[in-house]
Amino acid sequence: MMKLDNMVIGLTGDAAAASLLECWEHSEGSLKFCRASSNFVYVFENRGERFYLRFSFEMERQEEQIRAELDFLAYLQNQHYPIAAPVLSLNGKVLEKVHASEGMYYGVVFRSAAGVVLEDDLTAEQCWTWGRSLASLHQLSQAYRPSSVPRVSWKDILQEIDVILKRHPKEREAAAELRQLNDWLMTLPITEQNYGLIHYDFQLDNVFYEADTRSFEIIDFDDAVYSWYVQDIVNAIDDVVGDELGLEHPHAQAFLEGYGSILPLGGDKLSQFTDFRRFMNLQKFSSLLRSLEGCGDDVPEWVQEIKVKFVRVMDRMRRGFAL
Repeated sequence: MMKLDNMVIGLTGDAAAASLLECWEHSEGSLKFCRASSNFVYVFENRGERFYLRFSFEMERQEEQIRAELDFLAYLQNQHYPIAAPVLSLNGKVLEKVHASEGMYYGVVFRSAAGVVLEDDLTAEQCWTWGRSLASLHQLSQAYRPSSVPRVSWKDILQEIDVILKRHPKEREAAAELRQLNDWLMTLPITEQNYGLIHYDFQLDNVFYEADTRSFEIIDFDDAVYSWYVQDIVNAIDDVVGDELGLEHPHAQAFLEGYGSILPLGGDKLSQFTDFRRFMNLQKFSSLLRSLEGCGDDVPEWVQEIKVKFVRVMDRMRRGFAL
């Protein structure tokens, strides 16, 4: 999640989006705001087709990390893994930059994904295919070698969390949680079979189901990170089961069976479910904490509503931290 003050600036008058859009072929007047979280996302049309403009402020995303994401996407595309591919600009580039008074914005355009986003009423077959799709991604990740600067790793995430929490010394429970998780993660073995570049957000809103082919097309690799493959599994399953039954949930069982049809999945990996969930919760907490920094009261009403929501979520998350 980006800082809320950066969000307000980036959305003002849709100026950044309009400037970036000029780098791509588009239908005039078709640009519309879609959402803003860690990035800004706008939708537009060109020749009757829908496309998505995703852009980031330089204080939120490093250019080299965006290029590392695009390198991975190019590899997946060459391996015929189903993704929503980037679209070349009028300059023949996949990444464009525009200068604004507040700094630089980096933009990428993606074609619209084929298929539909599934809701919670998944069938067993769809869950099985979802798990198989993730295993196929991990199988390709095992052979991937970045052509330039690689994506960040779990160690970078821990370091970023530490930096944020040090700015908030009253968050003692979160700091204790960080120490415990760091000690645990340092004990985990790293092999070519259990560790590599993961999607990190392989949840239902990022996987589009095509009924005709019974397959998924994947979007939103901007959180990709080097970590254990099981963390991707935990994040995906947690999206549909939450605390209800956990791995015993029928959806989770079908997902794991689908995953296991491609890659072996030992019980030792699944035993880490709770701790990886703690890791992701702590990262989310620190991200929300950072997003509120510097955001005063003189903001639009919609920002005030977001602030109230974030504070409530953080209060709930604090109760789950180590003491």
